[in-house]
Amino acid sequence: MAKTGREKIVGNGANGNGSSDASTKAEASTDVAEDSSRSDVISPIKTADDERVGNALRPRHFEEYVGQIAVVDSISVAVSAADRRGDALDHVLLHGPPGLGKTTIAHIIAREMDSRLVHTSGPAMERPADVVGILSNLDTRDVLFIDEIHRLSSAVEEYLYSAMEDFRVDFTTGQGAFAKTINLPLQPFTLIGSTTRVGMLSAPLRDRFGLVYHLDYYTEEQLTLVVQRSAKILGVEVTETGAAEIARRSRGTPRIANRLLRRVRDYAEVKYDGVISDDIAKSALQLEGVDRLGLDRLDRLYLETLAKNYDGGPAGVNALAATLNEEQQTLEDVVEPYLLKIGFILRTTQGRRTTPEGAKHAGVVQAPGVELKPDPQQTRFL
Repeated sequence: MAKTGREKIVGNGANGNGSSDASTKAEASTDVAEDSSRSDVISPIKTADDERVGNALRPRHFEEYVGQIAVVDSISVAVSAADRRGDALDHVLLHGPPGLGKTTIAHIIAREMDSRLVHTSGPAMERPADVVGILSNLDTRDVLFIDEIHRLSSAVEEYLYSAMEDFRVDFTTGQGAFAKTINLPLQPFTLIGSTTRVGMLSAPLRDRFGLVYHLDYYTEEQLTLVVQRSAKILGVEVTETGAAEIARRSRGTPRIANRLLRRVRDYAEVKYDGVISDDIAKSALQLEGVDRLGLDRLDRLYLETLAKNYDGGPAGVNALAATLNEEQQTLEDVVEPYLLKIGFILRTTQGRRTTPEGAKHAGVVQAPGVELKPDPQQTRFL
């Protein structure tokens, strides 16, 4: 059942003290106005317009959440059970590609638990003092959300072991003969970790999460519902076919769907009467460089380079990164996951290879054992 809630969102910066400046508080007033029944909401730091709009589009309760049905059903049961007992929810680990709703689920959990959400990230917690300061300020049943938890340093990570398991932190003050170990008890809290690279988490940390969920890409039907819901919130009129066209090009990711919706909205308002149809969506997204499968310019350049420069592979990711003048991590985390999902490339022990479908999309004819040749019938992708 949806709660009116007293969720308080506290953003935490690199200094680890959880404080916010005057400009952040001024921005927070916008979100408070959206829900006057919750006067104690403190908004996380938001500077870009897209980030503010994106936050407004987030579902606020499990009933509003689209997709990830098995994950949402399991978490909602666990939240309801913990709420009935008056206990803190077991620690939660959410992993999967970016933009699928991990942060949104953390916000919903805190709201359903009627708890405060303290939001920080792995890179922001540089020293043990940072994590001790945050943990010591948590109240009973508070939710600590750590984004990019795989980027925690080993020194900081070790402090979380006893905090998660026994709700206490042991730290040492002084040096040499004057060193003293202090045992600091903590209030029962819930740690929610979010990561796109779960394999980089150490086994001791991963084993301390009682609830572990993988978020997968969305279907076109689910993304169509996401686009229609977001369009209603933004006050944009979109036809069913227009929403489906945006969903088709959103790479299975709600964050991308919402971003493309805003770009198509701008195009429809400037060039047409503001109503988004499938033809208008196609024209707007072609202008943005997003093709019919959701691939952008970098995705297509990756495919072209692998198919033509390297004859379809195998090619190492370092060589591809050097050829494209891009960071290796950008290719591995941003470009390759979706190309792998739709079957356009393969990762092999020798390197990356294009599949026949990927080579065809890149305008190259590929046959087994035959050198790749340009396809004159397909020179464009849009």
